[in-house]
Amino acid sequence: MTEVHTIKPTPEQLAYTFGGQREPIAKINPGDVVRMYTEDCFGGVVRSAADLPTQVCRFPYLNPVTGPFHVNGAEPGDTLALHFVSITPARDWAVSTTFPHFGALTSTSHTATLQPPLEERVWMYDVDVARGVVRYQATRSDFSVELPLDPMHGTVGVAPGAGEARMTIVPDAHGGNLDSPLLRAGTTVYIGVNVDGGMFAIGDGHCRQGAGEVTGVAVEAAMNTVVAVELIKGVYTPWPRFETDTELMSTGSARPLEDAYRISQHDLVGWVGGLTGLDTLDSYQLIGQAGQAPVANVVDANYTMVASVEKAYLPTISVYEDAHARLRETGREYGTE
Repeated sequence: MTEVHTIKPTPEQLAYTFGGQREPIAKINPGDVVRMYTEDCFGGVVRSAADLPTQVCRFPYLNPVTGPFHVNGAEPGDTLALHFVSITPARDWAVSTTFPHFGALTSTSHTATLQPPLEERVWMYDVDVARGVVRYQATRSDFSVELPLDPMHGTVGVAPGAGEARMTIVPDAHGGNLDSPLLRAGTTVYIGVNVDGGMFAIGDGHCRQGAGEVTGVAVEAAMNTVVAVELIKGVYTPWPRFETDTELMSTGSARPLEDAYRISQHDLVGWVGGLTGLDTLDSYQLIGQAGQAPVANVVDANYTMVASVEKAYLPTISVYEDAHARLRETGREYGTE
């Protein structure tokens, strides 16, 4: 029987790592639904143009996640299926920034150059859920424009193996800060389980984000999110994968960006080959001509690429025991999509 868990963590309950010794915020069963509140990447403390993150935030307490959640019966070698039923901004405002040494178009610790760092600046966005828009307002002119609301979660992951703890700002094989705009309502995420219970967590809500998250910061917002959970026993997923009604997607996270690209393409070629019975080169050829490569992030500690293919080109396949379709039905019954 499906149980619905409602979780609104206190500030002290927010997590800043995947893995480590943190106790689960809740234990749930496969088939359950979680209604959770997630705080924005600044913990809600950046509320005006005067609130510069370097002054009001305390490193490393950035990018909090809600969790971890222990999924009963999950063991190393299994796969968690997490379906985003709905993602709704929890406030009528959101925030974005530039940082002096963070982003794709500035000097960083790993791309060291001699020009002065970028100015730190804050942009406040009005959020209108009813109309489905966010309003961009320039800080140095009267220019303003409404942008479509497209809520997503930048961060979703599980505990890494071998007792490792990873900061929530790092994407890797365990998930983490993938920052893909494709992590929106209607998407199912598949992540391999590395420890008992899986210990998944979610955060970093964005009202919208451009491909690559070029400034390093999206339209950051607290979210009310509904997630349906399943467990695929005895099947391990090496890198996070996404499924929608129309597409299959593989991710890869690494530096340099071309290695993230290769990981995602390699995973998709192998995944499609296994689903269709095609040998490696036949699958490679199909993905080479039918696939797409959306950029997720080019700013985090690892960069993230996505490789995708339309399911219409893969007739009669069954993906993870049709978990996506079942989770969609659960979402229709217990949430809002």
